[in-house]
Order: sequence, then structure tokens, then C-alpha cells
Amino acid sequence: MTPHDEVQLNSEAPEEEIYRQRLEKLERLRKEEGYNPFRVERWTREHPLSYVVEHYSHLAPDEHADSFVVTAGRIMTIRRHGKASFADLEDETSRLQLYFQLDALGEASYDFFKKWVDPGDFVGIKGHPFRTRRGELSIHVVEFKLLSKTLRPLPEKWHGLKDTEIRYRRRYLDLLANPEVREVFRKRALIIEAVRECMRRHDTVEVETPVLSPIAGGATARPFITYHNALGMNLYLRIATELYLKRLIVGMMGRVFEIGKNFRNEGVDSMHNPEFTAMEVYWAYADYKDMMDLTEEIVVACADAVGGRRVVYQGQEINFEPPFRRATMAELVKEHAGVDFSQIESDEEAREIARRLGVEVEAGESKYSILAELFEEFVEEKLVQPTFVFKYPVEVSPLAKRDPEDPNFTNRFELFICGAEVANAYSELNDPIDQKERFLEQQRKRQAGDEEAHPYDEDFVMALEYGMPPTGGLGIGIDRLVMFLTDSRSIRDVMLFPTMRPKG
Repeated sequence: MTPHDEVQLNSEAPEEEIYRQRLEKLERLRKEEGYNPFRVERWTREHPLSYVVEHYSHLAPDEHADSFVVTAGRIMTIRRHGKASFADLEDETSRLQLYFQLDALGEASYDFFKKWVDPGDFVGIKGHPFRTRRGELSIHVVEFKLLSKTLRPLPEKWHGLKDTEIRYRRRYLDLLANPEVREVFRKRALIIEAVRECMRRHDTVEVETPVLSPIAGGATARPFITYHNALGMNLYLRIATELYLKRLIVGMMGRVFEIGKNFRNEGVDSMHNPEFTAMEVYWAYADYKDMMDLTEEIVVACADAVGGRRVVYQGQEINFEPPFRRATMAELVKEHAGVDFSQIESDEEAREIARRLGVEVEAGESKYSILAELFEEFVEEKLVQPTFVFKYPVEVSPLAKRDPEDPNFTNRFELFICGAEVANAYSELNDPIDQKERFLEQQRKRQAGDEEAHPYDEDFVMALEYGMPPTGGLGIGIDRLVMFLTDSRSIRDVMLFPTMRPKG
């Protein structure tokens, strides 16, 4: 069987059969050639393929450059012929055709290529850039080295890796088969760097706070629980960084931010993953309006970093040109549900309206709590363009400062894009007496069966008793922001290794 015949057989064989064949081939390579590709330690790649594209795109058809390039990458396809063969070489960002010719390489080197190099292998290349008669920019190889062998076939050779389950479980295959996926994660890095650059412009210090905590605070969510053997106590994976960061404001740090992982023991869907990335920032002497301006600045900077302020997300154009719309929760409920809460005089009246609209409410719920439920039911999904929603009820904002003009509401906002919350911010509650009472109310809800109610944090109350200046705080969901700026359908598409159920 010739090498050409073997390639054709491999392309049709089941993966495990190809794996067996390639193991045998590797063993023959070691015995017949005395060559072990896994012992190669390095190759000096002087020119990534993007360099070749940038510096030699001017070549005319059938024109050869006199200079050499030294590059490397993975062989994606091979088209073997008699005295000349072609292959496609791919690296992190680009793809180019290689031209292997018997006369240029010599018989021994050319035979080595034909016999031992397979699609998926990594090779180092030295050669002349040129453009073929048909106009394709290529490299005429004069020297090559096999740097590493692949023992399994590349996925879906001609059509790319499409199976969503495999893409998430074996992300390395997704990345090597789908260059557009690699681009998403490069953009993710640019977005995070844009956030950091914005923080630097505002003299905000990046810090790190504990991932393990004796109390899961800073948000209303069900935590992951673990056990510390030496201390003999339960610890919780953090659900938010908020309470530690605000302690730093008490400690005179001024302006601080953190980008890190949070963990919530909740369901998995297109917008939720148990492990996710958030950025939180706190500024002394600021309020929620400052945070609103900062949020807009950050989001616009992130859009600019990855291509522009008009983005198509799942077929719909999203306009990130400032200013974003700003509206109260009550205004939006009136607009989309037809209910004017300024005209509702009692809690019972609000409960009756909710029931007529098909929203289940509990006995004793206040009209302000029902306002938040109607907003969630009738408004959120309609907020496609970037929209700041402010004036949240106290009942759903245990850490936010009350609005002095209407103490039933807080000076809090959320930013919605494409029907999803992307940012949450408020003028931070710095009254230790009010904070203690709200914690106690949350504790009563927890005792009544609400597992997501905020726990009582005695140390945080004590920190506030030492005095915290007026402070504005903001949290941004990095993963969701990346989704909308990269046209990614699911949060799993912007996480390299999303949480998956074990295969049964």
C-alpha cells in the first residue's frame, strides 16, 4: 500500500481505526527513520503566517520572492502527487498553502514528507513566498521539520466541528477546527483589557479578594458549599465580590476593582453557567449616577475594542452609540404592561392586578415587590437596545441606598441588553443601622424557606460601623457582554470550558 492509498483509507476509517493505524505508523517512523517527533524541543518561528500575508500579498501571479520565511503551524490538509505536493498550513490566526517539490527538497526529504507527514501534524517550514498562477499566496518549501505527530484525525475534515456537545466538552477540537471560535476568545481578551484600561484611566486599583468565604454574601443566590478540614468549618465559593470590596473602601483604598470568577449553584441555560466572570468596581465619594456614566464608558470602550458600536446580535442590530436610554422601572412597567403604579394605592390592589395579568403572587406581598415581578415578567425581554433601568424597590435591593425622595425605592440601576441584565449598580448603603435591619429582614425570608435570601453578615455590619464614605458600586457580567459583542448565541460559546453534565 502506497502512502497515498493509506491517506485515502484513513479518511474513511472510524476514528479508533485511524488511531490504531497512526500508532503503528509512529512506531515504524521510529524504527525505520530513527526519528521521534515528540523529542523535538523547539523551532525558531521567525515569521507567523500573518507576517507572510502582510508582507507578501503584493506578489503577482507566478511571482516568487527572493527572501526566505521561517514559520510553523499545523498541517490541515495534504494533496499528494508524484513529484510535487500541496498542503494547507494553519497557525493561530492565518492559513497558507505550502508547495513541496522533489527538486527543491531532494529525494530523501520529499519522500519523508510523503511517507510520514499527516494532516494534523505540526511542522516547521523554511521557504520562499510566491503566488501561484491561479493567484493563491503560498510558500515554496525548501526545508521542513516534523515537530509533532497527531494520532487522531482532525474533526470533520471538510465541514468543521459542528456538534455542540463535542464542541463544549472537547474545546481543543472546537478551537482547532473552527478559526472563528478562536477569534471569539481573542475578542474576549480585548474586551477584558478594555475594561482594565478604563479602570486605569480613572486611577482605580485592581485587587484580589477571597474566593472561599465563611459567608456567601453580596448577592441573592444559592452558593456552593465546601468543607475545610483543618478549620473544621463550612466555606462557600463566593457568589459576588461586593462585601469584601466595600470593606476596602472602609479601609481608605479609595477606588478599587476586581475581575474574577463567581460561583452560583443554580441552573444552566443560554445565559447562566455555575461559574462565570464578573467585574466589580467601587468608588468612594461617588453615586449610582457616576456608575451609570462609568458603565456606559466601559461598554462603549469594549465595543470599540472589537470592531465598532453597531453590532449585529443573532440577526438584530444593537446600537452601542451613547447615550443609552435611561428609564425607571415603574415607567417601563407602565409602557409594556399598561400598569401605572403611581396610581395604585394599596398592596391588595397591586396583588389583584398581578393576578389578573396571570402573575402568581404570595399573600402579604407589597406593591413594590409586585412591581419588580411585573417588570421581570413583561419588560425585561423587550429591552433589546442598551437600557439603564433605575429606581428599584428596597425589597429587591438589600445593599443599596434608599432614594431620599422616595424611601420605598433605592438609587440602583441595571443595564439590560438583548433582554438580559449585563450590569447592576447602586449608591451603596453605608448606614450600618439600616443595613443591619435589611439583613435581619433577609434572614427572616431565609427562615421562611427562601434559600437565596442574603445571609446576615455581622462583620460587614461592623465594618460599616467604622464608617464608609458615600460610595458608588458597579458589577458587570463579562461573559454576557462578550456574548453580545461577538454574536454568540449562548454563554457557553464565550467560556473556554463551560460546566457540563458528566457523560453517562
